Amino acid sequence: MNLSDAGGGETAVKADLTELARVRGWARALLADLTADRLTDVVMVLDELVSNALRHAAPPVRVRLRRSRRSLRIEIDDGCTKAARHRPPTSGGGRGMSLVEQGSIAWGQQQRLDGKTVWAELALDRAVRGTA
Repeated sequence: MNLSDAGGGETAVKADLTELARVRGWARALLADLTADRLTDVVMVLDELVSNALRHAAPPVRVRLRRSRRSLRIEIDDGCTKAARHRPPTSGGGRGMSLVEQGSIAWGQQQRLDGKTVWAELALDRAVRGTA
């Protein structure tokens, strides 16, 4: 499936941190036309959002990528109604949402009765190989 043709992609994530490698590979395959730098940013933001859901939220976890010509929106659904938030950094973590904030143009969350969706949006202007 080519994400730019389809406009989006979605995958379920098992409640296991070993799933991160699969999700990163899935995203890289769907976004293979991006420049290496932009793809690195996308994977960093995606990795942080998915790992946060796996560590701090509850199943089920689903990942959606929604792409337009100018941006990519990463959405992570989870089964926890507790809001995502910045935590003070420690030796054990607490930097995830700061990394998401640095790597995206915007991020936020939508609460649902059965959980929430945490999202981040990344600009794709001039991020596609072969464009000036």
